[in-house]
Amino acid sequence: MKKMVRVLTVTVLASALVVSPVLADPSVEELEQQKAEKQAAVDSLQGTLQATLGKIDDLSAQLVETGEKVIQAEADLEEAKAKEEKQNEDMAKRIKYMYENGNESVVQQILEAQSITDMINSVELYNQLYTVDRAELNNYIKTKEDVTEKKASLETEMASLEATQVQFEQEKANLEVSLASAESEVSSVDAALQEAVEARRAAEEAARIAAEQEAQNQNPGGNTGGNTGGNTGGNTGGNTGGDYQGQGNTAAAQTIVATAYTQLGVPYVWGGTTPFVGLDCSGLTQYCHRMAGISIGRVDTAQRDGGQWVSDPQPGDIAWSPGHVAIYIGGGQMIEAPLPGQVVCISAVRASIYVRYW
Repeated sequence: MKKMVRVLTVTVLASALVVSPVLADPSVEELEQQKAEKQAAVDSLQGTLQATLGKIDDLSAQLVETGEKVIQAEADLEEAKAKEEKQNEDMAKRIKYMYENGNESVVQQILEAQSITDMINSVELYNQLYTVDRAELNNYIKTKEDVTEKKASLETEMASLEATQVQFEQEKANLEVSLASAESEVSSVDAALQEAVEARRAAEEAARIAAEQEAQNQNPGGNTGGNTGGNTGGNTGGNTGGDYQGQGNTAAAQTIVATAYTQLGVPYVWGGTTPFVGLDCSGLTQYCHRMAGISIGRVDTAQRDGGQWVSDPQPGDIAWSPGHVAIYIGGGQMIEAPLPGQVVCISAVRASIYVRYW
């Protein structure tokens, strides 16, 4: 009787355990579906973020190009103004001579003319001088007006590009927040999924043990058993980046850093490549490398892609982030040309990638 009760108890327990995983299966499947949907959302956000980063890169190149055009337009305008002032001054001197001191001379030349042709030539000479002066002056004025209009148009374009840059940066920040939230949701669902899978496995294992126990109780003389077990595990990991295996020219790296220090306080100028006068971020990094005898690209993406990416930043490396570059100087700091209206300064390092050319 006791044996029958024991067998009945084990049977009921096993039945309950066997039912458990069946009830858990839909939960696992539901969690797997949720994870797939949320991962798809993450993938979509990542794609949108990459597209936005690409727009920021393209816009950065446009800003540099437009800034260089503004600088050239300013130089052309100054040249046109100088020529206008010089021509105006020369014309004023001639007019003063001809009309204040030259009237008597003109009359005398006319009276002393040997023929009507000589007389006409004397008068026409002064008229021609005036006509040439006036035409040349008008030409300089027209050139100055054209350059002024061009400069105003470029400055309008620059303002529009800067406004677009602000928009893209905000879009990037919003996407990063959404992406972090979506990735957190994926992690949360994945953790719940792992718990459900483990619970199902535990229930299946308990049912198996209960079934073996029941079989053994029903057949005391037999020897049923088994050795079950498993060793699941793995070693996953990755090594992104790596130590730079080039020449390791520390003298060049020191020159890069020292040159960056000489530009502290220089105004930020879009498209600026003139040291001690005006620099943009990639103009600063390009100049520092040039002083070390190293030729690098002009814009940030070219500088990012042209060198060796390193995971152990050292002073002299380029600190790159979307749309921006700076010189890493060690101690978690960098020298950068930050934004229009600011000057080259030392800042806390901000970088997604470190690039080495030395």
